[in-house]
Amino acid sequence: MMISGATFPLCGVMVLRLNLVPMRYMLMHGVILGGAIALSLNLPMIPATIAVNIILVFFMLMTASKKTANFSGGSAATMVLSMALASLIMHISDVPAKDTLDLLWGSPFALTKTDLIILSEISVILVIYTVLNFHNIQNIFYNQNIAASSGINVRFHYTVMVIIIAIVIAVAMKLLGAFLIDALLILPVLTATSLQKTFNKNGLKRLFITSGLAGFIISTAAYVLAVITNLPPTAAIALLAGLVFAVSNAVSKLIQKR
Repeated sequence: MMISGATFPLCGVMVLRLNLVPMRYMLMHGVILGGAIALSLNLPMIPATIAVNIILVFFMLMTASKKTANFSGGSAATMVLSMALASLIMHISDVPAKDTLDLLWGSPFALTKTDLIILSEISVILVIYTVLNFHNIQNIFYNQNIAASSGINVRFHYTVMVIIIAIVIAVAMKLLGAFLIDALLILPVLTATSLQKTFNKNGLKRLFITSGLAGFIISTAAYVLAVITNLPPTAAIALLAGLVFAVSNAVSKLIQKR
């Protein structure tokens, strides 16, 4: 939880700054498809969901215009197709309803040693990519056309970021479940954004750092609280993330009014 809390919000910044919310929904449904395949074939969950999400990303790439890096237009159709395939696979393979519902609710206690290794490796890759390519990322976030005219390979970096997002969402599903992924992906970023407005401290680098710090504190504190109170860790994390965002947003608005 400490590792994922500190690093997954970096993907949340990418999702929000690149307007990939529809793509995120598609990838979440892709995770359910990967889970259905894993359950029907008795495959490891996380590698199967990662593979499916990467395939979906490359499918979107092939159907996108070569003149633009934004290929989120077909995400709705891909999302529907993913759910349809997942439903057919689970019906044909006679996967129990309980196992199907488990895809929607993750748990950190369900992670295996292999899952923890994958999570750690993905987190390290995410941090290294963000640090080494911060200048390119910053320019792409600002304006993709200007970034391309300055010599940045926008399509390459856009694709790399989407692939990383796809992998992180696949890992986060087993950690938090398909319904609560945003507790570590998006809410810490929104909290950090509110804090920046409150203290009038803007900047992409500060947003990355503050989002990671907020995610680290929320996930660690919620996990400890869940263990102490015997509550589901996923629910505790989602509730604490929501409360922290609500408080930070309210304080930000109050200070701005003054």
